[in-house]
Amino acid sequence: MQAKKDIRALTEAQLVDILKEKGEAKFRAKQVYEWLWKKSAHSFDEMSNLSKPLRDWLKENFVINAVVISDMQVSSDRTIKCAMRLSDGNVVESVLIPTPTRMTACISSQVGCSLTCKFCATGKLKRLRNLNADEIYDQVALVKNLAETKYDQALTNIVYMGMGEPLLNYAEMMRSVDRITSPDGLNMSPGRITVSTAGIAKMIIKLGDDQVKFNLALSLHAANDEKRNHIMPINESNSLDNLEEALNYFYEKTGSRVTFEYIVFKDFNDGIQDARELADFCRKTTAKVNIIEYNPIDEGEFRQTTPERLEAFVKHLESKGIIVNVRRSRGKDIDAACGQLVNKNKTAQPVYK
Repeated sequence: MQAKKDIRALTEAQLVDILKEKGEAKFRAKQVYEWLWKKSAHSFDEMSNLSKPLRDWLKENFVINAVVISDMQVSSDRTIKCAMRLSDGNVVESVLIPTPTRMTACISSQVGCSLTCKFCATGKLKRLRNLNADEIYDQVALVKNLAETKYDQALTNIVYMGMGEPLLNYAEMMRSVDRITSPDGLNMSPGRITVSTAGIAKMIIKLGDDQVKFNLALSLHAANDEKRNHIMPINESNSLDNLEEALNYFYEKTGSRVTFEYIVFKDFNDGIQDARELADFCRKTTAKVNIIEYNPIDEGEFRQTTPERLEAFVKHLESKGIIVNVRRSRGKDIDAACGQLVNKNKTAQPVYK
């Protein structure tokens, strides 16, 4: 028996051709496409403006590999962490982060991760596979629905900062952004989307060549090659000099200022000399900085910095004219904060669809 095709892997043009062969009018393909990407349908039975014979034919020939929320945890600060079960049984995690001014979906791009950053729980997992664009899209659609149903607020922002390295899943990441931002998709502004990378220079250059409209964030955490090599092995093949060149190319092509994410670790990268190095690197790359407090992980070698050292660090950056935002972690009590996503619950049954 021939395996059913994943209908969301098709372009609208391919869908038009397939339905035309079956003798259906062109507008039927548009209706199906709208159900898949605008209305986030997870079954053909939901497509109520299609005839029953056509819905049955679609069921016989195609599949919608829907993602479901298999478990949810709600933090004391209202952050919601979701275990997202994929059609093959793998699980990734997505987070809804509510603040007084925005509702943000933090989404994953890979099952696991291959980069082994020392401060990140996900880095201790193996990378099993890339997510497809529809699996990334589904996370956004499900978290968007959570924001509306749980908090009666619209989703305002999306960050590709969950499990995995988005630039190592470039084609599917880009296709997911297209579906999320398209008028015949979720119609969200690309200016509300931030893609975060550990720093893969050649792919940052590709983003520039593609003249992307979304924001780019770089997980920097040290503006010193020796220190960055220690915590982020990717730096050994993507040095700060290489990243500087790539980031300046990206800025030249897009006009978009990159944000450096900088986790402060006590007595490692939180001294005034570290601040000097960071300020210098920011000036070379027209970047701004998000300072992030460290969220401890099991068997981690790092500790949170002190409020005094953090204040001195930030003051030095500001004295050099660097735009700095100190980002407080949310969802720490449910392991939903930055660096903590690790799939502690893989066995729960679906509780939400």
